[in-house]
Amino acid sequence: MFNKLTKEDVKSLEAMLPGRVLDGKTINEDYYHDELGTAFGVPEVLVKVLSTQEVSDVMRFAYEREVPVVVRGSGTGLVGGAVAIHGGIMLDTSQMKSILELDEDNLTVTVQCGVLLMELAAYCLDHGYQYCPDPGEKSATIGGNISTNAGGMRAMKYGVTRDAVRAMTVVLPTGEVMQFGRKVVKNSSGYDLKDLIIGSEGTLGIVTEATLKIIPKPEFAISILVPFRSMGDAIRAVPKIIRAQVTPVATEYMSQDVILFAEEYLGKKFPTHASDAYLLLTFDGNTREGVMHDMEIIADLCLENDALDVFMIDTEERSASVWSARGAFLEAIKGSTDQMDECDVVVPRSMVADFILYTHEIASEVGLRIPSFGHAGDGNLHIYLCRDGLEQSEWERRKDLAFLKMYNRANEMGGLVSGEHGIGLDKREYLVDLLGERQIEIMRGIKKVFDPKGILNPGKVI
Repeated sequence: MFNKLTKEDVKSLEAMLPGRVLDGKTINEDYYHDELGTAFGVPEVLVKVLSTQEVSDVMRFAYEREVPVVVRGSGTGLVGGAVAIHGGIMLDTSQMKSILELDEDNLTVTVQCGVLLMELAAYCLDHGYQYCPDPGEKSATIGGNISTNAGGMRAMKYGVTRDAVRAMTVVLPTGEVMQFGRKVVKNSSGYDLKDLIIGSEGTLGIVTEATLKIIPKPEFAISILVPFRSMGDAIRAVPKIIRAQVTPVATEYMSQDVILFAEEYLGKKFPTHASDAYLLLTFDGNTREGVMHDMEIIADLCLENDALDVFMIDTEERSASVWSARGAFLEAIKGSTDQMDECDVVVPRSMVADFILYTHEIASEVGLRIPSFGHAGDGNLHIYLCRDGLEQSEWERRKDLAFLKMYNRANEMGGLVSGEHGIGLDKREYLVDLLGERQIEIMRGIKKVFDPKGILNPGKVI
């Protein structure tokens, strides 16, 4: 299907990028898989690029020789999207880390694709601004966030990555360099190719630079932690919060078992873990009075809807304790078992409680431990299937059955198979089942236009 790299090809790449081409055993095994490790593939060469021009040069080379290319940032993906299952060239963009421009008049910041989310967030705060998307994995690159349209904890008020991207520089599989979008707030100028690239998981083009929307940093923020007797009680309060004409920045749900995993993982105590379920809500604004007013409305509403208490996260120590625990949930669950797999379905917000309760039924039915947490405010649930020492074939059987049941139920509820982590390699079959062959055929047609030879991240998404 694709050509293998010859020794002459490797020498050509080395001449193009001296000292930044690795092959064979010189490639670290971390590049063989992503964060979750369910997909595995060995690139023939690893190429470390520093600029759009270098990405273009490598892609022209690969296109001429019909060699597959996979783009890799921090490798924090969870669905095998950045794994070289067909060998070929792995393009490491993690050293493209420059922040190129802060445009205070247009409220944008322009960065290279390898800038980490936490680096961008810190840079913006240092200059009095906020980059709004806030995915849980802060060490992910901005290019990776764009490739999966990452959402995160502030999506309820500020939207997802797509809502923050104004423009981007994209290298096509042919090596052509394109500019999609502009520094404008509105655009009705033909098909929006920028939005087509966002969420395409590196299958249509390679984002090398992005111009992103920022806002003035809110002057004040406060969080509340709200315990409930059960997860059903907690999630059933969320639609009422949404209807309250107050928009929290974040509305997260978490269970007692996940909190205990995080405590053990971090070696730090959570403010409380006496209840089975919690909502964590954050409010921000430019006046303390306004933020406190919004917080009090939601606190009273929660107490009227079976909340056991409301804890204000009003000190730096408490805030660090709660949010560090929330940020560690994935790693904590991963550390609690020998192997896990992930389901990040998204369902209508009115269906969140029913879906979470359904995962409890599945856990009993198939005999797996299935902890979860997620963004109750936007219906994106992070559900983890834990192996817990099961024999490999039995683990695969139970896991596949659980996935099938969950994705079918999400479909019945009007949901989708991924809210922000993408399809990658692991979820392709479920996407076909959900969308049907005709929609997949349209997607394949789009892929063909962008990538006639099919060399860019082959075998992923569709």
